[in-house]
Amino acid sequence: MKLVQKLPDVPLDIIGDIHGEIDALKKILSVLGYSPNGSTTGNRKLVFVGDFCDRGPDSPGVIKLVENLVSSGNAFAILGNHEINLLADDPKDGSGWFFPERFDSDQRFYAPFEVATEKNKPRIVEFLNQLPIVLERDDLRIVHAAWNSTKVDQIRDLDVGNINGLHQTWEARTRASAIETGLFQRYLDEREKWKGEIEDPDNPPPFLDAIADYETLQHTYSPFKVLTSGVEARTKQAFFSGNRWRFSDRLPWWNDYDDRIPVVIGHYWRLFNPAPDQPQSRYSQLFRDLESTAWHGRHNNVFCIDYSVGARWRNRKENRDPTSRFRLAAMRWPEMQLVFDDGQHIPTTNQPVLTD
Repeated sequence: MKLVQKLPDVPLDIIGDIHGEIDALKKILSVLGYSPNGSTTGNRKLVFVGDFCDRGPDSPGVIKLVENLVSSGNAFAILGNHEINLLADDPKDGSGWFFPERFDSDQRFYAPFEVATEKNKPRIVEFLNQLPIVLERDDLRIVHAAWNSTKVDQIRDLDVGNINGLHQTWEARTRASAIETGLFQRYLDEREKWKGEIEDPDNPPPFLDAIADYETLQHTYSPFKVLTSGVEARTKQAFFSGNRWRFSDRLPWWNDYDDRIPVVIGHYWRLFNPAPDQPQSRYSQLFRDLESTAWHGRHNNVFCIDYSVGARWRNRKENRDPTSRFRLAAMRWPEMQLVFDDGQHIPTTNQPVLTD
């Protein structure tokens, strides 16, 4: 099996980023008409766009359920950047359910959350390691963050099963390029000097030039970074998002996407009809002037299906209904209809014109 795989020519239900929200996942499966093992009428199949884990209350439970659905032959799934981090043994914000070194720091925002047992961790790694990064067929492309044909071709003939090794190879190439200019050492120095402030929203560090430049390099060089984390560019001003200060920002790559094949992605923290008084994340600003049900991009043929269910922890911390603002969504294909975990069915707007 390869990291780029072919989708069967059947109707699909494409589910966005889940981030450990097990109740939302179970609800949307029920709303879509799937049994607990993923069977349904009409020969439909499920597709998951990645980011099953981190920040939510039950990442192990979500991964187990997705594994069961894939194993039954009723679902397909790809890796997101959060799974790449896990497989690369790279602890990040919200991953304390898997990495003990993150457990204490994650209590502030995400507790309580289920923790993977040492017995189950190898099974989680084994399952995730068998997943592709891209799914495609003649009328549809599915990737977690960004479609870039050059980067897809760089991994097209690579086998599943060694994400850590392949990812580390590209990271080493990125580092080698940065070492030549001295950028990598400056990056390490800044991370060490400001490690406390980088994750402190109330005590920002100064603008960290080396971190900005190195992370921008990562997001243009490595196919794993581009396809699962998107393309980024240095910002003029630091901003706090994802519980750390950032010095590079995500770019709307879809405005330059010139192919006619539609692409469905996750990753970008879209919001469904946010009220004017509700704070939006920096990343949701990518959709600021766009209807929350609209296709986007140069040819209106890219759709972000991530409606920020992974931010429900915010409402829990504020003792608000966690389902009131952040949703889990699915797109029915080829109907191009949105289905939400609260039961709403809404047609997408600004739909692409499909050609034979």
